[in-house]
Amino acid sequence: METTEQHNDHPLALNMHIVRSMLVHFIKDELNNAGFSKAVIGLSGGIDSAVATFLAAEALGAKNVYTVMMPYITSSPESLSDAELIVQQLGVKTERVEITAMVEPLFAVQRISDNLRKGNIMARQRMIVLYDVSQREKGLVIGTSNKTESMLGYGTLHGDMACAVNPLGDLYKTHVWDLAAELGVPDRIIKKKPTADLWQGQTDEGELGFSYREVDKLLYFMVDDRRTDAELEKLGFASSFISAVRKKISINQFKRRPPIIAKISHRTVNVDFRYVRDWGI
Repeated sequence: METTEQHNDHPLALNMHIVRSMLVHFIKDELNNAGFSKAVIGLSGGIDSAVATFLAAEALGAKNVYTVMMPYITSSPESLSDAELIVQQLGVKTERVEITAMVEPLFAVQRISDNLRKGNIMARQRMIVLYDVSQREKGLVIGTSNKTESMLGYGTLHGDMACAVNPLGDLYKTHVWDLAAELGVPDRIIKKKPTADLWQGQTDEGELGFSYREVDKLLYFMVDDRRTDAELEKLGFASSFISAVRKKISINQFKRRPPIIAKISHRTVNVDFRYVRDWGI
């Protein structure tokens, strides 16, 4: 058994060569099991969508990966150029769909000026576009949300969190950076500040109030190691930080589960009806 000191030195260490192989096979198997051979990915130019695209291209072949860039009028030009860099490096298919004209009418009708409301609408509009493309291309939408975002509820339900298959959902953000290096994602994408690019100047860590690497260590000990608050404080985490993260995990549980169905029959979807092998899946 590893000691606490060893955990502190390398709390998030994973063999990324093995993780890469597992996720490539995961994507291939899950799509094949569902009867699909093509993937559709919203390519933002950020690290998460870049890693998902690299994995999908390796699993399915570049010709079977369809990426969509969906900028808003205030989107950073650097985000688009980074997305284009990925397309050029991998040779995946792509198209650009501007969402400004799609969302601005709703902003006007509802008199929306709040950035968070606007951001949620943009995230959901992008998913409308992605699922339309998936229908056209006969492919499945690949998710790009990581474990850190899922635990903290840092995502839009039925927006960027929506997908058919998610290869990154059990990787903390720190792992995503490490996997990106293993895959050969360009350094400029790995090193830039994480942002959803929903409004000018927006950054993930600015909204969260702490760094990904800082919270990932806490999440590892709190979630994976199931440490108590007292143990977490002994590891050097501030009690206020521990409380804030525990609260985020708790209040965002609704985002991590399917809608709760009232049980009436003896086989209820997502309660008793979970035996997918009975149906050849």
